[in-house]
Amino acid sequence: MSKPSTADRAPQQLRRTLGVPDAVMIGLGSMIGAGIFAALAPAARAAGSGLLIGLALAAVVAYCNATSSARLAARYPASGGTYVYGRERLGDFWGYLAGWGFIVGKTASCAAMALTVGSYVWPGQAHAVAVFAVVALTAVNYAGVQRSALLARVVVAVVLAILAAVVVAALTSDATDAARLDIGSDATAGGVLQAAGLLFFAFAGYARIATLGEEVRDPARTIPLAIPIALGVTLVVYALVAVSVLTVLGPDGLAEAAMPLSDAARAAGADWLAPVVRTGAALAALGSLLALILGVSRTTLAMARDRHLPHALAAVHPRFRVPHRAELLVGAVVAVAAATGDLRGAIGFSSFGVLVYYAVANASAWTLTRDEGRPNRLVPGAGLVGCLVLAFALPLSSVLAGAAVIALGSAVHAARRILAARG
Repeated sequence: MSKPSTADRAPQQLRRTLGVPDAVMIGLGSMIGAGIFAALAPAARAAGSGLLIGLALAAVVAYCNATSSARLAARYPASGGTYVYGRERLGDFWGYLAGWGFIVGKTASCAAMALTVGSYVWPGQAHAVAVFAVVALTAVNYAGVQRSALLARVVVAVVLAILAAVVVAALTSDATDAARLDIGSDATAGGVLQAAGLLFFAFAGYARIATLGEEVRDPARTIPLAIPIALGVTLVVYALVAVSVLTVLGPDGLAEAAMPLSDAARAAGADWLAPVVRTGAALAALGSLLALILGVSRTTLAMARDRHLPHALAAVHPRFRVPHRAELLVGAVVAVAAATGDLRGAIGFSSFGVLVYYAVANASAWTLTRDEGRPNRLVPGAGLVGCLVLAFALPLSSVLAGAAVIALGSAVHAARRILAARG
């Protein structure tokens, strides 16, 4: 058997340029963009007045996952996130399974966010706009991660300003009725759990910070700071927006709303704000798509380095120091999905894959020793149980599709091992 090449033994490293503010903005761009415009209505349909309970439950699980991910990322500051943690702490199969779930689930999320951009910008040509958005943001990522971080800062600033305007308009409107916050009066346990699983989709953006571990300066300090900051800001924003929209539309109105924040602005008498909200939704989805492509391409890079994916995808651009082949492939796959896919069902499918991903992260964090920075074991334990419960509380179609994809990934891994043993 020939010896591994020098390139195989020492793969090209990415450039460490991101500080705490950059990492926080990338996380915020992903979380705020993904959830606030997409997940509130389906969560309200599932939980009714229990929406806020579902939001709190999703936040608790996200906190556990964030804590586990931050401790692991500080110890293993390489591209790939939980794919790397699972491989190092639990074994090759679990790392592979986490990476597989992340890539497939987040590729669906990329397509969903691209279609969200299209539906807000030009509803009649949503697929064409979605493909254009994917191509444009793939080009931005190709030019270097610093440009991506700069664009994320701009998007987050604009979206936060628009969300603040919606909150103020709703809470100061004559249409505001605090009685509509009759929390949990018509909710069921199953509905609350399902809403939490759907809303978890909105909190999953902090994974992008961990998957960029190889491009962060002083990762042992930066990542544990950036993840809880981004998650905390997002939780405050989500809670304020959810409360304000509920007090104007009520649980039933929110459940039926095609564009909840625009509808809330109109119900509050701020018709002028509705088109601004549409612009904000498109920008938020763009920010989310930007960060998603970053995360998927870095996990693809890590899996290609270990030959779980074609090794050619492990190449790093000599000038821009980005995984250019992985980014181009991810961009092409997402563009095809955005051109042919449907927005419906993407949130649940993505949530299932990502919850599996974080279940592996929590199991990995459980194995850390105190000297390795292990959190209190209650945190990864609660995170692991929470991820599994929320995953199987999702709509049945999402559970079946997600389970089928995970089973397919497991079969591919087993076949690869059999072929390697025979070879």
